[in-house]
Amino acid sequence: MTKETSSLLFNSIAPVYGLFYNVQKKRFTEVIEGVENELDLSSFKTIIDIGCGTGALCSVLNGKGLSVTGIDPANKMLEIARNKQKNKEINFIQADVLEGLPFEDNSFDIAIASYVAHGLKTEERKRMYVEMSRVTEEWVVIYDYNDKRSLLITIIEWLEGGDYFHFIRNAEPEMRDCVSEMKSCFSEVKVINVDTRAAWYICKPFV
Repeated sequence: MTKETSSLLFNSIAPVYGLFYNVQKKRFTEVIEGVENELDLSSFKTIIDIGCGTGALCSVLNGKGLSVTGIDPANKMLEIARNKQKNKEINFIQADVLEGLPFEDNSFDIAIASYVAHGLKTEERKRMYVEMSRVTEEWVVIYDYNDKRSLLITIIEWLEGGDYFHFIRNAEPEMRDCVSEMKSCFSEVKVINVDTRAAWYICKPFV
């Protein structure tokens, strides 16, 4: 899928994503609170949400007391996010992580990307990992599928034509061994299953 096609798709389906906003917030809250013993996000000050969509995760993170920046290449997604009353304190920026983020090194304590990685090709994921590592001081969290497939997800991902099948087979070693443009992505990776078919890949930025 080309960049133009992807942007058109996500702009067109933004209203549909908006319908699930409250459901997403509830689930994000459950997951974040469920991993507090492993990584307590509320103990940090700043966080960037890569591919924030309509801002559900950003809203939960803001409610946990973090200063939140959300980026997404789809402007229609960001319009919905900005129009949510509880999101007024969140900084939403139209940007594409694959083209480089408009932030200096170590600008944020934490970076998180929710269900973004599996939709990218291998080299695109590596570029995302390097850029997330660059702007982050403490931890990078890749929140995405683990290797437990369901029939429905298999059909949906096959129709979307993303890299889901390769990603779920190789996610952890890919992150551990990730090198892009002669730069190592992470110095360590820890995997925590947060649902039957989802995991947090908690990665230490490479210094």
